[in-house]
Amino acid sequence: MSFVNISNVVKSFGTNTVVKGFDLAVEKGEFVSFLGPSGCGKTTVLRMIVGFETPSSGSITIGGKDVTNVAPNKRNIGMVFQAYALFPNMSVFDNIAFGLKISGMTKQAVSVRVEEMLKLIGLTHLASRFPYEMSGGQQQRVALARALAPKPDVLLLDEPLSALDAKIRVSLREEIREIQKKLGITTVFVTHDQEEALTISDRIVVMNGGRADQIGTPNQIYNKPATRFVAGFVGTLNIIDAKVHNRDDGTVLIGSKKIQLSDPIEHVKSDGMVSLALRPEAFSIVPDAAKDVSLDGTVTSINFLGSVIRAVMDVEGREISFDMFNNPSLMLPDVGDKTSVYFASSDILALPA
Repeated sequence: MSFVNISNVVKSFGTNTVVKGFDLAVEKGEFVSFLGPSGCGKTTVLRMIVGFETPSSGSITIGGKDVTNVAPNKRNIGMVFQAYALFPNMSVFDNIAFGLKISGMTKQAVSVRVEEMLKLIGLTHLASRFPYEMSGGQQQRVALARALAPKPDVLLLDEPLSALDAKIRVSLREEIREIQKKLGITTVFVTHDQEEALTISDRIVVMNGGRADQIGTPNQIYNKPATRFVAGFVGTLNIIDAKVHNRDDGTVLIGSKKIQLSDPIEHVKSDGMVSLALRPEAFSIVPDAAKDVSLDGTVTSINFLGSVIRAVMDVEGREISFDMFNNPSLMLPDVGDKTSVYFASSDILALPA
């Protein structure tokens, strides 16, 4: 049986239903991320897990115990917030020790546990400092240590990195993942940053309009999106409307170009059109035996993105983005050039209408 079970949960605020029939089973020790745009319901689900909100219907169990109506302080859950929420008048040591003291732990036991947490987050030398004397990344490490100090059954993180600059955000998310693996603690992480979710998660829940559009591994979410929303939200994607030429043999027309799909055409609009999805990195401007399809067009823009160069070409009135590595030896097309791009038919994903 899964360690955290959310079963058919609905949450309404007056006439506004923000979570709609949400189901999720999280295994013990698993790292699951909720990913989605603002207002999709991900933080509301997190608040129901911790007990800050009560479901309008449905149930939540942790470790086999129904906690749907149990008070937050009785759930043994650690919570890390976006805004750190540290006590400004307390030192690092006392911030981490706060929950332990309230639980009635002896002074010696508190000291031992706090030292363990300081070592875990690498801030032993800053134990006597106050939050205002520390960087944002250091404060968030202290908030994490405080959440972990009481040895919670579940760790919840509500966009804990969004207030930090890019470089610190990357290093801290890696630290969080390493600590989570080391402790083996069941973790739910809320983010709107797809790169964060793809980098550190065992599984990702992509939320849209109060529902889970897809639940899967980062590989599944990125390479096999289940809905048009997931396909468009996670990563950059070309959506190409093609005309079905022959549903039985899987051929479609992009303009006048006939293409044989490797998978059956299951989702066909009433007008005989199908939406095809292709990632920009699937294309190459160099012919390759493994890439059995080509499209011809005119380059309309070139954008340098560091290690990657993203170009846009017009193919019979359709804009298609394709990526190239910034290789000095590669002859890149210029804006206005006629060029061909090559890709494998197996890279094409036919999406629901």
